[in-house]
Amino acid sequence: MEEIRVSPDYNWFRSTVPLKRIIVDDDDSKVWSLYDAGPKSIRCPIIFLPPVSGTAEVFFQQVLALSGWGYRVISLQYPVYWDLLEFCDGFRKLLDHLQLDKVHLFGASLGGFLAQKFAEVTHKSPRVHSLILCNSFSDTSIFNQTWTANSFWLMPAFMLKKIVLGNFAKGPVDPKMADAIDFMVDRLESLNQSELASRLTLNCQNSYVEPHKIKDVAVTIMDVFDQSALSHEAKEEMYKLYPNARRAHLKTGGNFPYLCRSAEVNLYIQIHLRQFHGTRYAAISPEMVSAEELEVQKTNLSNDSESDDES
Repeated sequence: MEEIRVSPDYNWFRSTVPLKRIIVDDDDSKVWSLYDAGPKSIRCPIIFLPPVSGTAEVFFQQVLALSGWGYRVISLQYPVYWDLLEFCDGFRKLLDHLQLDKVHLFGASLGGFLAQKFAEVTHKSPRVHSLILCNSFSDTSIFNQTWTANSFWLMPAFMLKKIVLGNFAKGPVDPKMADAIDFMVDRLESLNQSELASRLTLNCQNSYVEPHKIKDVAVTIMDVFDQSALSHEAKEEMYKLYPNARRAHLKTGGNFPYLCRSAEVNLYIQIHLRQFHGTRYAAISPEMVSAEELEVQKTNLSNDSESDDES
């Protein structure tokens, strides 16, 4: 557990990026915690949504690297929401509070499911410009827990933690993956009973994504070839749901590639975001993009619009 917590990168992150707490609901107990790094002039940042066991800190390597390259990055931790529509309403209010019109979302596991549901719920007045879905799913029934979803609130914290830990990798893993698992266990320990119970409820209550409502959103599906909590069937379902999505495959990485394979994950995020350079939905400061790259991007955009006109 000590490896990541005492690493220079993590300590640099904790000492340079302030944690903000924001309340947007009438209920004062619903507090959003977030790290916001990079140029504040960017109005379409990339926002990271954590898995059930995660906090805003789990994406610290993405926050450091991407903000260093000129991107505006927000990593957040949700308050206690027991219902998907309630979450979507709270997240919309948070974006309004931050004065963000449209955003790019990176969601890991539950975070990816919530990102898809938010894009779906706001499809008539779009707030999501693109999605990166890491080890994520589109239908909660894959966990076979829909019948217990309404009883998580009754369970003590130790039992909820046991349920979550049951999905963590077992058996031998490489040192970086072992460090990532230890760090996530540490993050899990920091969550209280209601935080865990509400996330598990969102993760398991009967719901699925309606892809026709978000067909205009650019999607990258990121997954790993080694052992993760997602079944092969769940991955195939995601590919079917988004046939035009870009695919970012990592040979290894387990459940938490953003921690143990951060360089690869950061590269795939850059590739995904590059398609928006030179547009009003760029997540990067224009000064950080080379003139040559902007020219190529504008040419691509004009070619796309010409082909749309022809069709």
